[in-house]
Amino acid sequence: MKRTLIMLTLVLGFGHAALAQLPEPGFVIDGNTAIVITDPQVDFLSPQGVTWGVVGKSVTENNTVANIEKVFQLAGQKNIQVFVSPHYYYPHDHQWKFEGVLETLMHNIKMFDRKDPLSLEGFDKSGADFMPEYKKYIANAVVTSPHKVYGPDTNDLILQLRKRGVDKVVLAGMSANLCVESHMRELLEQGFEVAIVSDATAAAILPGMNAYDAAMVNFKMMSSKVFTTAELAAELNK
Repeated sequence: MKRTLIMLTLVLGFGHAALAQLPEPGFVIDGNTAIVITDPQVDFLSPQGVTWGVVGKSVTENNTVANIEKVFQLAGQKNIQVFVSPHYYYPHDHQWKFEGVLETLMHNIKMFDRKDPLSLEGFDKSGADFMPEYKKYIANAVVTSPHKVYGPDTNDLILQLRKRGVDKVVLAGMSANLCVESHMRELLEQGFEVAIVSDATAAAILPGMNAYDAAMVNFKMMSSKVFTTAELAAELNK
């Protein structure tokens, strides 16, 4: 009995040590690597956006707007393909018969709303529009069809990546625990290596609920590498 208890203590102790020092697989950026930016849009990243009251603190603390721009700049300097996965809602999306909590909220506050799929009327400078400082970079990016909930399951991102021979993704954008994490999860399930840029994202902070911290736990447990923007720049400039 005593020997069993000793062995159990050793096993548990080893387990705790392993959790305290998670392995880091590493992430090598090569010619098959792309950068994916989710939702680089006004409603998430601008004080004029409808979510600023809950994401503004995190966006400001992380310097997210400038860091996303830095990621775009690095991609251009190093000739890395960029893919943008946006979020749009058209009138027909407001006819869904059921929704999750944040889907209901997004529809209620008219987040990412567009007039219809064929018109850009009212799009410029709206909440669905891209941040103005990013447009010169997005002009040279692959802009996918919109995702509708959080992940790329409902758009053509994975098709576009596969068609260009991409098997590694550096992921940034908004919002950390929703679209970024959902993109990470689906890309992992589809066989991509994924790295995250931790300060080129942000998330809602509510009473008793820090969504950014929640996302960081899963990023560190599930991705191959979590970079800061400065670390990503250093890696690319080796």
